[in-house]
Amino acid sequence: MRLDTLKEYTFYPPLLLGCTALLASAALSWVAGATRDAIAAAEARDLRESLTQVLPAGLADNDLLADRVQIDVGATAPLTVYRARHAGKPAAAVFRVEGKGYAGPIVLLMAVDQDGQVLGVRVLKHSETPGLGDKIEIGKTDWITAFNGKSLNTGRWAVRKDGGEFDQFAGATITPRAVVQAVKGGLEIFARHQDAMLGQPQDSATMGTARAHKEGKAS
Repeated sequence: MRLDTLKEYTFYPPLLLGCTALLASAALSWVAGATRDAIAAAEARDLRESLTQVLPAGLADNDLLADRVQIDVGATAPLTVYRARHAGKPAAAVFRVEGKGYAGPIVLLMAVDQDGQVLGVRVLKHSETPGLGDKIEIGKTDWITAFNGKSLNTGRWAVRKDGGEFDQFAGATITPRAVVQAVKGGLEIFARHQDAMLGQPQDSATMGTARAHKEGKAS
């Protein structure tokens, strides 16, 4: 049957549309599969860089992306905590917190050491006004470094306008206020779940696993 004859049948347009949709779907699936690994690798690289930025150089010698745990902190979803270790011993916990800014959520990454002190905070995502609220970014100003060394007991957790110790921005008080409260909230979470967030030393955990395995074989 010739093509011009086939076009006269009523089923031809739907058939052509269906074939086109099938080919397009197959092409999209192939592209998604081909780029999935590259996207995942780029996301892992960005996250690893962010984890490094909130930790002092030399503090951790483990793979933070591999050494992570899910903690139930009473929120809608478990909190992912990346454990920083040195020579197998817990050194710090790194996790995300979120504040409600002027233009939307402000997502932060913060690191807290065993004593409950902030080691570093960085902004991962925000939609604040350029030139005003974006001063929370380390690439714009060093404002975010004011949290370093602070703890629940040593910081006055508010902007100066509210009687605290952290600077606000002219014309954008809501943004720094949201960040201050988010970091304080992160410290409160750490105080409630410190043992679970830091975890036991890796050498102890490994010895315990090996001992249990040996006892199981002996029995």
